[in-house]
Amino acid sequence: MSDRSLLGRTLAAVAPADPAAMAAARARQQALTKPSGSLGELEHLSVRLAGLAGTCPPPMPDPAVVAVFAADHGVAARGISVWPQEVTGQMVANYLAGGAGVNVFARQVGAKVVVVDVGIAGPVADPPAAGGSVPLLRRRVRPGTGDITTGPAMTREEALRAVEVGIEVGDDLVDAGYRCLITAEMGIGNTTTSAALIAAFTGADPDVVTGRGGGLAAARREHKVAVVRAALERHRPDPGDPIGVLAAVGGLEQAALAGFVLAAAARRVPVILDGVIAGASALAAVALAPDAVVACVPGHRSVEPGHAVAMRHLGFDRPLIDLGLRLGEGTGALLALPVLQTACRVLHEMATFDDAAVSHRVESLAR
Repeated sequence: MSDRSLLGRTLAAVAPADPAAMAAARARQQALTKPSGSLGELEHLSVRLAGLAGTCPPPMPDPAVVAVFAADHGVAARGISVWPQEVTGQMVANYLAGGAGVNVFARQVGAKVVVVDVGIAGPVADPPAAGGSVPLLRRRVRPGTGDITTGPAMTREEALRAVEVGIEVGDDLVDAGYRCLITAEMGIGNTTTSAALIAAFTGADPDVVTGRGGGLAAARREHKVAVVRAALERHRPDPGDPIGVLAAVGGLEQAALAGFVLAAAARRVPVILDGVIAGASALAAVALAPDAVVACVPGHRSVEPGHAVAMRHLGFDRPLIDLGLRLGEGTGALLALPVLQTACRVLHEMATFDDAAVSHRVESLAR
């Protein structure tokens, strides 16, 4: 990868967590007015945020923005979804009008929504003039991918371009002042390509990582497994070549999400991962730059079986929330945003024992 390319420059900017900042965060957690470890995972998360930012306390992850990357999938023609392909564009119109789950959840937690057309098959109308609060970024690389059972999803150049779309969007949002990026997506058929990506990057069997997506019956799930298996056998993607894996069996929105994760890591801001599609995309990002995992925050646990496999491969055993969600659209990640912000706020605002003149714990010598 040329250092002169956008991807090359971004990969060069991704760095490990700062050990001094993490040590400072651990020491501050010990000094705060609470029993050591009493805030559980929030303490570990605050340490990770300090390591990402390179300072303690780390900057507050606020304001936050959720980017919905949308694209269509040629594999939808194989009957792997209960929803017709035109739903992708219809749901994008719903996002732009402010009526979808992502809009509701974003309003609740105070996050901005942007929609990115990176590969929708049909036309998408401009946002309604009356609303105007949800922008549509037209970054279409191609109108949907190819059928991965008969050929590659896209060319290598198209996959690279889609990754760079994600980087560009992430960079633009950080430049605009956002300090937390949130992953979201829309694309009929993308749980199938996610299963293929997760199997390719982790070595897991397609039957283990393929779920029911938007509501498949058990018999149709078996067909979906067969489709994933056929695609992997046809292409035999090499996990050591992440761009090649995305080109062979991925989606345009998944490639863009991988770039979005890389942008967050390079700019040292956290990115909250949503469900199985975000997990598959993060695998590609971390395959390109292992230290990108430092920026990733596992927002929630999807009921899609491939999600747990992807999270374990990334080194995450416990998400911030687990509510049995499987909607996508960034909804689970948005619900996790206040948890992330609270973990950071503790380091900023909770008093130390010395500040509050509270006595430290005394260990008894009595037997």
